[in-house]
Amino acid sequence: MTPPRSDGDAPVLDMSGVRKEYTVGEQQIVALADATLTIDHDEIVALIGPSGSGKTTLCSIAGGLLTPTDGTVEFAGRDISGLSARELTEFRRTSVGFVFQSVNLVPFLTARENLLVVDELGGRRRGDRAAARRRADELLGELGLGDRAENLPAGLSGGERQRVAIGRALMNQPRLVLFDEPTSALDSTTGDQVVKLIRDELKARETSAIIVTHDQRITHYADRVVRIEDGRVDNEPVSDDTPPEVAGGERA
Repeated sequence: MTPPRSDGDAPVLDMSGVRKEYTVGEQQIVALADATLTIDHDEIVALIGPSGSGKTTLCSIAGGLLTPTDGTVEFAGRDISGLSARELTEFRRTSVGFVFQSVNLVPFLTARENLLVVDELGGRRRGDRAAARRRADELLGELGLGDRAENLPAGLSGGERQRVAIGRALMNQPRLVLFDEPTSALDSTTGDQVVKLIRDELKARETSAIIVTHDQRITHYADRVVRIEDGRVDNEPVSDDTPPEVAGGERA
């Protein structure tokens, strides 16, 4: 279990006035417009909004996959908005976990190996392989996959593959985990189980998260719901009873 970590009063994520522009031909596309968002320690935020609203762009900047055109992004008090590509790679390796919509497990690796690859790519120190394997098996056990560690992704159900992806995201003991539509490929029952599991695992580790979702059924697992539309973040509280068509969408 990861011990609680503290950086004084600094939030885990503090995005201020973040703008992201793309040039397509002679047209300037604004994906984010002066977006401001703060994520506190041990806070789970559900990010909702229609397709094309900027959800993925915001998470990509928060996770160091993209750099902003303007504005600042601070992570635990450290400004990451001006880091070099090499520094961002190190930042992602040590501080952030990702669970993508398509899961993206390596098809020829077992469930355990899909977790261990994170450790290997992170430059594991010599002699740490046994410790990494113990951590991987501990995570798989907590996720109810102790008896599926040797299975390839093709031999796992959709919910089981999603749980492996969650374990992989937690393998590097991140401060923040970013989820992109974690229930989009799951039926309602399995989706509810997966999101409850996500909340339980994050709260046990006091780890923060942004969950991008169209699925109103899972927002009650979040500590806070934030809406984004046309690249602008609305930090006014969103109630659990907001109709799906108002909150951003189609059912996943």
